Amino acid sequence: MDILYLLIPLSVVLVFLIGAAFWWSVTSGQFDDLEGPAHRILTDDDSPV
Repeated sequence: MDILYLLIPLSVVLVFLIGAAFWWSVTSGQFDDLEGPAHRILTDDDSPV
């Protein structure tokens, strides 16, 4: 029972850290354009200049 006094607050802190990392990644634009680079490599023009 004593271990629950450690594990429950530790898990709550871990959830908040994961949530903060996810929120930072969403607001900083990490998930804005996932398909752009995949389409850009298909339309790459390799002709010499």
